[in-house]
Amino acid sequence: MDWLMIAGIGGRVVVFGLGVWLVLRTLVSATVSFVLPRSAPDPITRLVFLVIRRLFDLRTSRVRTYAARDRAMALYAPISLLALPPVWLMLVGLGFAAMFWASGVESPAAAFKVSGSSLLTLGFAPVDGLGTTLLAFIEASIGLVLVALLIAYLPTMYAAFARRETAVTMLEVRAGSPPSAIEMFLRYQRIRNLTELGDLWATWEVWFADVEESHTSLAALAFFRSPQPDRSWVTAAGAILDAAALAASTLDIPHDPRADLCIRAGYVALHRISDFFGIPYNATPQLGDPISITRAEYDAACAELAAGNVPLKADREQAWRDFMGWRVNYDTSLLALAGLTMAPYAMWSSDRGLRPTRSKILQKR
Repeated sequence: MDWLMIAGIGGRVVVFGLGVWLVLRTLVSATVSFVLPRSAPDPITRLVFLVIRRLFDLRTSRVRTYAARDRAMALYAPISLLALPPVWLMLVGLGFAAMFWASGVESPAAAFKVSGSSLLTLGFAPVDGLGTTLLAFIEASIGLVLVALLIAYLPTMYAAFARRETAVTMLEVRAGSPPSAIEMFLRYQRIRNLTELGDLWATWEVWFADVEESHTSLAALAFFRSPQPDRSWVTAAGAILDAAALAASTLDIPHDPRADLCIRAGYVALHRISDFFGIPYNATPQLGDPISITRAEYDAACAELAAGNVPLKADREQAWRDFMGWRVNYDTSLLALAGLTMAPYAMWSSDRGLRPTRSKILQKR
């Protein structure tokens, strides 16, 4: 009998410890997802987004038009984000139910009832004893903090979203819709303003730095779609990077180091975001490595620029090699992110995106 009593006490201690671990693990998940100011993937958050993405994939697999798919996917990130607090609350409730039962509540069902009453601050299940009362107070505080956490960070998230989309919207004026590096140069040439491209590179260098920080510390932002279905932060990034690469390699204009810095800021940002989602890419590309743009596509783009009187360098072979040397730095990450986010059609990015890999990418890490 003594051994049975010891085994029973030992079992309750183990259950109490498991409950404490579950609660602490949930609090870590909430902290990493909304408080920690750095890139740190969390398995609970990733699982929630993955499960909801699978449901959305089932829905969009029956849709035949991009417009309908975009309307459906516009709800993906908000719904996934709003699903996090209920999941966290459920896990905290299960953890405290285990602790209440281990502390002497007569049955698992009664422990679950006390836990739910305390977590939601309903108060319909009274507790007796100092230990269980203390647990009830702690659980009620945690429940309030988890709900307040999401509410408090929504303004931060939407502020970052607004900063991102302001630049994306302004790009339509310069590069058309969908954005195109070729169209941007043609428009600048028509207003005789190719010499003013340097300010654009400086602006987008800052934009890339902001996107890198916000889309890794608040990763749900990567899936928030633009207000207009034909816009996307990914295709905008691709258009600017291609424009800077063409300006540095192909256009016969004075070299501007700000274009080089913009490209570097861009591919570093895309690499950091790719790292967060577990997207593979070549971190040390070499000159001559293949890119997704063919020589025929490049020549066609040059012909269009020449027809618009955009000045081009005479040595086309060297210009092509230089363009490849720039593009190889961001080619894979750009295409994979276009597929992951189901970006709208745009030249040299989502028109060749890696869409079949998106579920595998979400499952990694």
